[in-house]
Amino acid sequence: MTLHLLSSGVLDPIGSDARRPVILAFLVFIGLSLLWLFTLATAEEDHPERLYLADRALSPVFNGFAMAGEQISVVTLLGASGVVALFGYDGVTFAIDSLITLGVLLVLAQKIRNSGRYTLGGLFSLRAAGPGPRIAAALVTMAVTIPILIVQLRAAGISAALLIGMSTDGAQIICTILMGCLVTCFAAVAGLKGTTLMHVAKVPLTLVTLAVVTVLALRKFSWNPGDLLSAAVANSVAPDGYLSPGLWPYTASLGPLNTFGNHIVVILGTAVMPHLILRVGAARTGRAARRSMSIATVLVGVFVLLLIATGFGAAAVVGGAEIGAFDATGQSSPILLASGVLGDGAARIALITVVACVVFVAVLTTVTSVTFAAAVSFAHDVFARGKRPRTESGEVRALRVAAVLMCAVGLSLAASTHHYPTEFLATFSICVAASCVFPALIYSFFWHGFNRTGLLWSVYGGLVLSLVLTILSPTVSGSAFALWPDANFDLYPFQTPGLVSVPAAFLLGWLGSIASKERSPSDFLQVEQSLLTGREVGPKTH
Repeated sequence: MTLHLLSSGVLDPIGSDARRPVILAFLVFIGLSLLWLFTLATAEEDHPERLYLADRALSPVFNGFAMAGEQISVVTLLGASGVVALFGYDGVTFAIDSLITLGVLLVLAQKIRNSGRYTLGGLFSLRAAGPGPRIAAALVTMAVTIPILIVQLRAAGISAALLIGMSTDGAQIICTILMGCLVTCFAAVAGLKGTTLMHVAKVPLTLVTLAVVTVLALRKFSWNPGDLLSAAVANSVAPDGYLSPGLWPYTASLGPLNTFGNHIVVILGTAVMPHLILRVGAARTGRAARRSMSIATVLVGVFVLLLIATGFGAAAVVGGAEIGAFDATGQSSPILLASGVLGDGAARIALITVVACVVFVAVLTTVTSVTFAAAVSFAHDVFARGKRPRTESGEVRALRVAAVLMCAVGLSLAASTHHYPTEFLATFSICVAASCVFPALIYSFFWHGFNRTGLLWSVYGGLVLSLVLTILSPTVSGSAFALWPDANFDLYPFQTPGLVSVPAAFLLGWLGSIASKERSPSDFLQVEQSLLTGREVGPKTH
């Protein structure tokens, strides 16, 4: 296949002169990634607990950098900057949600770590006995993970195709499959220690790259941030409304209550994602977990500022109309900005190549972390809790098989749904976490009357409401951005089900607990002491 054929796609934002270095960079990067994969395969532990938690030997600084890396996903990196570039104020508030999310997790981190639990099944079983809570946790984990995998893999395929100059539908599907296969290999052999190292390397690489792109954009406006912002407004798709709320078309017609609900659900749901809980559980102590979260909050704060600056820079240098012509979601804006801040030459090619590598690292690390956490949930909460005795090596094999199966399912769905809008999947995933996990954790940590019935009512009620209201929402039918825009069964008027499902889950948890006469298997005073001191309740393995 010649470079001419590789660059024959409809969209070619970086130009033919940079095509060869970018493709070569991808090949080198894939080679280095495979080498790193073989290193992980020989270095990872065979003991389940050490594999899941890196023996809880990660320093607070190291784990803090890794936690910050968990927030730098391809959707955040490309999506947030793209929304800022196209829709201004709405994009800024969307980017800031990532920072507030860590604030919520900072409040919960010490209690999560002190509980000794590191999966949803373990946390749900803190106040409830039997297999029911762990089964519910496994279902919630799958409902959260699979949609995220689809969205991330699809964004990865589109970005890779754009970078190598093949933006046709067929090329995007092929790129999605190829990158998904590489991610599957990583997820199948990596443990928490391996994914941590990848996240730690990603954070400085991403921050430095965004800083360089931002500085170069600022240079084009004589180092005057005011001139850059004025140019961003003037070159936007709607100069009169660029710095005002309500420009984002997905929610513009749904009212301020919908916007408020979106932000609340994103903040609460993202804070209790399974892969973030697993990383908090890997901290040495509760205090170390809080320190890691503090470090991560500072790093993510810098990342958010750079994302916002990159979005405004893209609008100023490239222009909203030009960005929208390449990509209606604006996800190509960082690449277009890197292509536009320098004139033709080696420096421009090098900058585009580095941006391409940052995008690739974001895909690799995020999908690997999400898949690994879900596989840990299956191996630890389902396989290891079966009636037959399970060996440690058998649990590790179950982990590997689960990782491959989940990646295969996510990759198959990402490729088969390529022609359909899938933004509603991200909304559904986050809403499930906000509705099923957040209320359960709050009740488990702070209410003495919470019990098994309350937990199951809250979790299953939140899950069912999230599913039903998503189907009945404007993200599935009745709007130009819906899955089926020509259909009309959008009986629920808001984009996120969380406006109803989150308070309903809290209510169901309370009703179930007071309606049932059963008591929690662990006295709340013991649980409270565990959450404060870090001395675990019950068996040490959870």
